[in-house]
Amino acid sequence: MTDNRDSETWLTITQAASRLGIHPTTLRRWADENDIAVMVTPGGHRRFALSVISRFAEERQIVRKPTDLEQTWVERALITTRMGLDNQRDQEWVNTFDESDRERKRILGRRLFGLILQYVSMGEGGEDILNEAREIGEEEASNAIKSGLPLTESLRAVLFFRDALVESALDLPGELNIPPEANARLVHRLSDLLNVVELSIAAVYSEAEAG
Repeated sequence: MTDNRDSETWLTITQAASRLGIHPTTLRRWADENDIAVMVTPGGHRRFALSVISRFAEERQIVRKPTDLEQTWVERALITTRMGLDNQRDQEWVNTFDESDRERKRILGRRLFGLILQYVSMGEGGEDILNEAREIGEEEASNAIKSGLPLTESLRAVLFFRDALVESALDLPGELNIPPEANARLVHRLSDLLNVVELSIAAVYSEAEAG
């Protein structure tokens, strides 16, 4: 790290990830792969030097505020998703789970929304974000299998989510007077990430059947 540790400002993994605009899981992976310097306390907690985080952000240029297009889209998508869920209460992929499972799903959903916003806000790249999205799909599939939910119903849930996001994106050009290519790029990035989620869900089901 740095020789002058006493004068350095140290951040927890949550604080450092927040400054970088990424999920703590991504920062943890970068640290494990020695992509970014980290100090581990005697208690086993990770600490990141503020100077290192600032330099890392500048070098990688990974911090960027969402544009008006992206911010407006995600706000509309959240509303569309919540309203749509009210009409899906009789679906198997909704009513199979108990309240604790639904809360876990809400947490996963918020995490996925955060990843999507990060991914569409990036000019290019984002493999770490795609890896996190893959992990979310795998976690969701494993839980669904334990609950006895068939693959078709798990994919139906993802397709509902996908339709809500794409529908919200397609409505934006007329409302915000934005260039069509900007909206096309948003939809393309969105599709890339959700493809990863869907394929990871199918893969977990396939492995479970083979086992």
